[in-house]
Amino acid sequence: MSFDLPDLPYAHDALASKGMSKETLEYHHDKHHAAYATKTTDMVKGSEWEGKSIEEIVKGTYDASSVTQSGLFDNASQYWNHVQFWEWMTPDDSKMPGELESALTESFGSVDTFKDEFKSAGGGQFGSGWCWLVKDADGSLKVTSTANGINPLCFGQTALLGCDVWEHSYYIDHRNARPAYLDNFVNNLVNWENVASRM
Repeated sequence: MSFDLPDLPYAHDALASKGMSKETLEYHHDKHHAAYATKTTDMVKGSEWEGKSIEEIVKGTYDASSVTQSGLFDNASQYWNHVQFWEWMTPDDSKMPGELESALTESFGSVDTFKDEFKSAGGGQFGSGWCWLVKDADGSLKVTSTANGINPLCFGQTALLGCDVWEHSYYIDHRNARPAYLDNFVNNLVNWENVASRM
């Protein structure tokens, strides 16, 4: 089985007016994501994971007892994370659907409070990682953060929204200002219709 690099759902320069440059997408998608795709494909060949879905590989290779994960997990999880990441952004104006707005208000008190918690989770993640809006097994919504490539699949959660806070996500456009990147992400880049569709 080959894990191919999916095309971006928009042109490389489509997000430039909203704060994510063509150069960032050329490096992030065409180089970083491409490397995860190639390495995952190579590592799976001839292994017990050949023929399994990317979700099965991520969940099956995650080691909850170890801070250090296997190379297969690292690459497979980052491959999955990035497939979602491109879909969570849009060059279009995205209005938050009413059902999502209601769910966020019920869970966090307001949409603005959710955004603040989300930005705080990403800004407070030490080193590389991700921040997430997840739906737990009991249906509740929460904001989390994970190190490196670990994602909500590992905890039986549904990822509704995720933001990559590895430096390659923001350094070209924002240098070391991760908070500015996160603020721009939640206020200008998120495809809220996509987030709502995952609920």
